[in-house]
Amino acid sequence: MGAVAITGANGFLGRHTRAALREQGEDARRVAVGDAFDLADATSSLEGASRLVHLAGVNRGAEEDVREQNPGFADQIAAALRQADQPPPVVVYANSIQAADGGVYGVAKARAADSLARAAADVGAEFIDLRLPNLFGEHGRPFYNAVTATFSHLLAAGGTPQVDVDRELTLLHAQNAADLLLGTVPLASQRELEEHETVSGLLERLSDQARTYATGEIPDIGTPFDRDLFNTYRSYTFPAHAPVALTKHADARGAFFEVVRSHGGPGQSSFSTTQPGVGRGDHFHRRKIERFTVLSGRATISLRRLFGDEVVEFEVTGDDPVAVDMPTFWAHKIVNTGDDVLYTSFWTNDIFDPDRPDTIAEAV
Repeated sequence: MGAVAITGANGFLGRHTRAALREQGEDARRVAVGDAFDLADATSSLEGASRLVHLAGVNRGAEEDVREQNPGFADQIAAALRQADQPPPVVVYANSIQAADGGVYGVAKARAADSLARAAADVGAEFIDLRLPNLFGEHGRPFYNAVTATFSHLLAAGGTPQVDVDRELTLLHAQNAADLLLGTVPLASQRELEEHETVSGLLERLSDQARTYATGEIPDIGTPFDRDLFNTYRSYTFPAHAPVALTKHADARGAFFEVVRSHGGPGQSSFSTTQPGVGRGDHFHRRKIERFTVLSGRATISLRRLFGDEVVEFEVTGDDPVAVDMPTFWAHKIVNTGDDVLYTSFWTNDIFDPDRPDTIAEAV
């Protein structure tokens, strides 16, 4: 794909887009806007890039900020586009379906689109005005990004979310939005990727998933929508609710314990042996759900959230079995810290496809 320049790279959709780029071995050229904007720096970031993805915006706050900052950010990027000797040939704007509703936010987004479209035309670039619906996904900000984030946060904390106004929502997982923005899936597939659900129906789905997962079991994730909702929900449960305790039954014959109960959808189990001092992993997943369970031996499971430095570690042993579920967007690995061979069970929610492995190299 080549270098991709992104504004708003540290925001919710920005992090999802950068994670999608990692699958292609790329990271974003981050372009600052607003008070941190520097024309020379922005122009340098755009030079020779294969694509510009403009994500930065203000969707909540004082009306004046929403009204002025959205087109203001676009004007800054438009200036950098016109200044570049080799501007990106494709300019993509993460617009909103509200751009046509006449509200303060919608009008501001429409003005921003016009500014970018004019600049793209001036430099001969293709302009893509991607109008996105309600986005949801892992690590969204509760009470800010989307109702899905708020419901998930409250459920994970043991709260009881309420529906204030029930209506139908058009929902799109942020990873699907990232694929559209980066051009890795056709723009014509957007409608197929969108889901329609009422606010009360969304809460019911998430509540059912929370109740099932509280027992250590995997809820029905037989559809991509339910899988994406579950990945969203469990991003709010980690690491506080990990690991998952397993009940071990032992008698004179030996020991027995259940590794996973899944309520729906495909799955694949595998098993490995690992020599002392050796590790496995150092990768992350965008959509795949994976569970590690040490059957015999001693190990350390380490996880690091993408674009952060903090590492979470779990000391696990086959004598006291637990399951550790790998959250999406967390690099993870398991290292044999014992003196004997480590025996580990792995379960994933999908059948491995070598053409689409969803296993992306990333050191913990």
